[in-house]
Amino acid sequence: MEAYEISINIPSDCVANVFGEFDHNVKLIEKNMNVAMIMRDEQLKIVGNKEMVDKTVEIMESMIALAKRGEVISEQNINYALSLSDSHQTETIVELDRDVVCHTVNGKPIKAKTLGQRQYLKAIDKNMVVFGVGPAGTGKTYLAMAKAITAFKNNEINRIILTRPAIEAGEKLGFLPGDLQSKVDPYLRPLYDALYEIMGADSFLKNMEKGLIEVAPLAYMRGRTLDNAFIVLDEAQNTTPAQMKMFLTRIGFGSKAIITGDLSQKDIPKDAVSGLDVALKVLSGVEDIGVCTLTNLDVVRHPLVQRIVKAYDDYESKQSNKGKHYEKKSGLKPKKNS
Repeated sequence: MEAYEISINIPSDCVANVFGEFDHNVKLIEKNMNVAMIMRDEQLKIVGNKEMVDKTVEIMESMIALAKRGEVISEQNINYALSLSDSHQTETIVELDRDVVCHTVNGKPIKAKTLGQRQYLKAIDKNMVVFGVGPAGTGKTYLAMAKAITAFKNNEINRIILTRPAIEAGEKLGFLPGDLQSKVDPYLRPLYDALYEIMGADSFLKNMEKGLIEVAPLAYMRGRTLDNAFIVLDEAQNTTPAQMKMFLTRIGFGSKAIITGDLSQKDIPKDAVSGLDVALKVLSGVEDIGVCTLTNLDVVRHPLVQRIVKAYDDYESKQSNKGKHYEKKSGLKPKKNS
């Protein structure tokens, strides 16, 4: 069968950005789409199967559009474009890049990088309470923090409250020296890191001293009513149903609450019920409560993280299917490893 080919124009000032260092971006696309790409002057010739060539054209045109806007094309951009190519949605990558939530202290823009993240941000704008559920690296907490800081700077709320349950990730830390704040700080470090990056250490510390920004373990929320606040509950999969109910009933007038969690990374005892699981079932369909589920396609860390998340998802799916097959065939439930 005769090879199909299309030529597209790439402005000379965009070539280096689109191709990537040592042509890494183009090689990645060639490998995944099974096409060959040849650059002559400002013309890029794409050769291969017609369907794959057409998809590659869409990907390259979206990358060129980003490059024309001055965006640095990353491997994450390429991988996400490849994942969208089957549904012919690659042009949406350009649209994603337009809405900036805020800028970090170094001037780096914070914005949605995937369709899932854009839906998450829209849900935060629309609802009083939002559940952001998904694997590590999908930006659940970081985007929620960016929204909180933006609302604070715009005087939409009076304070920011960030909290998470103080649960060890499978390790017994034993006795920790220092006062109570020193003991819980290690659990809250990821929240501090995001605040420093977006707000700057000086601004954060000044507002924290004034009580306008509070970073505290979930246990500190009991008995309080939080008005005119932006509240972020992180690692919600490690809450108990009672803790989750306690947290949700703290929300006062003029407040917004974002609950983030990864249902695949629970650090609670195996026989314990997650408060996040229960809340998602109980509150499904309640007005002014949004639920946004992110997937491995929304992972924006190193591409290897996306592959790790997918590999674990595939493995867990196979294990679940094996259990169902055993139960159906024998009429018995598979034994759990002790």
